[in-house]
Amino acid sequence: MLNASPTPVLQPAEACGRATRLPQEVLRRVDMPGPRYTSYPTADRFSADFGPAQAEAAWRARAGDSAPLSVYVHVPFCESICYYCACNKVVTRDHTRAAAYVDALALEIGLVRAALGRPVPVSQLHLGGGTPTFLSDPELARLMGALRQGFSLQENAEVSIEIDPRTVDAARLAAIRGLGFNRVSLGVQDFDAEVQEAIHRVQPFEAVRAVMEASRAEGFESVNADLIYGLPRQTRASFQRTVAQLLSLRPERIALYAYAHLPERFKPQRRIAVSELPDASLRLEMLDDAVGAFLQAGYEHIGMDHFALPDDALARARRDGRLQRNFQGYSTQADCDLIGLGVSAIGRVGATYLQNTKTLEDYLAALLAGRLPAARGLTLNADDLLRRDVIMALMCHGRVDIPAVEARHGVAFSTVFADDIGRLGPLVDAGWVRLGGGAVEVTPAGRYVVRAAAMAFDRYLHHVAPSGAQFSRVV
Repeated sequence: MLNASPTPVLQPAEACGRATRLPQEVLRRVDMPGPRYTSYPTADRFSADFGPAQAEAAWRARAGDSAPLSVYVHVPFCESICYYCACNKVVTRDHTRAAAYVDALALEIGLVRAALGRPVPVSQLHLGGGTPTFLSDPELARLMGALRQGFSLQENAEVSIEIDPRTVDAARLAAIRGLGFNRVSLGVQDFDAEVQEAIHRVQPFEAVRAVMEASRAEGFESVNADLIYGLPRQTRASFQRTVAQLLSLRPERIALYAYAHLPERFKPQRRIAVSELPDASLRLEMLDDAVGAFLQAGYEHIGMDHFALPDDALARARRDGRLQRNFQGYSTQADCDLIGLGVSAIGRVGATYLQNTKTLEDYLAALLAGRLPAARGLTLNADDLLRRDVIMALMCHGRVDIPAVEARHGVAFSTVFADDIGRLGPLVDAGWVRLGGGAVEVTPAGRYVVRAAAMAFDRYLHHVAPSGAQFSRVV
């Protein structure tokens, strides 16, 4: 057990997620690359020795489990390229390719359904990309029909879809709502015309406002929006305007991402002029300004780069201790297995991660041959499960209950994590982490750099050969 002073009791503002702002000199001390911990171990540690047979065995092993599942469907197509994008995508204006892809998804759904043995309840369904609205309304309807036939979508399930505001109007939103979707997520990134030109994504504020208003008129329960800071041609004043414009629309959730410039890994980013990127100091100013504006507007800090209004399901899940982090980010579904469908999609079943092949050609070929398209994966060992428990507790709840971890895993925390606790020293000295009272706890200020605290417990970062992965910066 840690020998330190008792952990101070959280004040009401801290308990509900309204973290304090951070001075720039504090943020600069942890401005380093690091994993986003949508999983532990991270996806760069998956093995190519894992394939269709292992994936089928993993799902068959779960066949008797009646716990609800989460489902993610990756739709890779986009009509045009956004220069900042790091997603797995296929840029094309040939919409006939979508029909064959929906056929392949139906085949994959059937193979997973056969391995599970029966329709299993699904409490969460998310379509991401790429641009899911690249699919026509009939194609979306056919996909939803295949999903409902393969799985038992619960009546109160969270059913969400990512939307490029440039691809929908009120009529399309009505059709999407009619298919059972109850949440939409809009890619905004920035409203400034100069920035939009630099990233090759022009969508005026008025167009986004119209889509958001139409979404609410159709009865969607939640409208979410993404912003990115650190994009080319952004200035402190221009990003302040973007934040103010977004807040005037009052989305239920906001994701504030830091742009990671990795042109050697993501070819479209080579079209971005490095000279037009904000420097580290300006990025930190934009981050601090945005966070301050969100908190002043009444949003709660969910974790890392996510904010939500107090009555949103994500905020309630955080307060209730049900918050989870998976490959799509923060989720309301506590410890839920995940089926990943589509090219490059990642799933999780128990102690196993599995990822589909990353190329569309290989994905289609596997399914036409009657095989699950799994190409990589990992079965976690006891140490992985222990550290996943600790890291996800930090990422989702900002607190590790040491006695509970010891009871679940049969370990002496201070012995197993002696070196890890030592690595937390600078974060403790900075006031971002507290040790004591049977807990490791991230302070309100430390929530913005929680990835740095999680990295202290990542055995692969400190004791295993580098994987060659390139990570975004912590801030």
